[in-house]
Amino acid sequence: MNKTNVMRLLESQGIPYQPFDYTKSHAVSADEVAKALNEDPLKVFKTLVTVGKSREHYVFVVPSTSELDLKKAAKASDEKNIEMITQKELLPLTGYIHGGCSPIGMKKKFLTFVDESALKFPKIYISGGRVGLQVQVNPQDLEKITGCQFTDLCL
Repeated sequence: MNKTNVMRLLESQGIPYQPFDYTKSHAVSADEVAKALNEDPLKVFKTLVTVGKSREHYVFVVPSTSELDLKKAAKASDEKNIEMITQKELLPLTGYIHGGCSPIGMKKKFLTFVDESALKFPKIYISGGRVGLQVQVNPQDLEKITGCQFTDLCL
């Protein structure tokens, strides 16, 4: 398996991780990814990129089965309101394509928030930096590498 930027960054920080390749399953949605991994969907997280009224960008990481509550996101980021960026903005902004966006290794470091439910598990899954690849990491290790904050983010 070719290493992604996510894997190289985790290794450079001495953070243990386990990669999972699911390209043969053709899973697209985060829920389908959970099924392909034969894993509890509450442990599989998706990465969402937003923009606030201030024009600052924020990253939110929520369980695959959940929907980001934009009001909670705005409150967490101290913004008047938050909206999702468009799919065409994702690659130039983050370096990642839709379905392969990871909170680790974006072109620029953005303020990152992870739903507090991640703390219920010793390991969670996040994108490994490309479509068809997830990495399993400890939530506290995710905090170390991204500087994320844990808070209630879901509807």
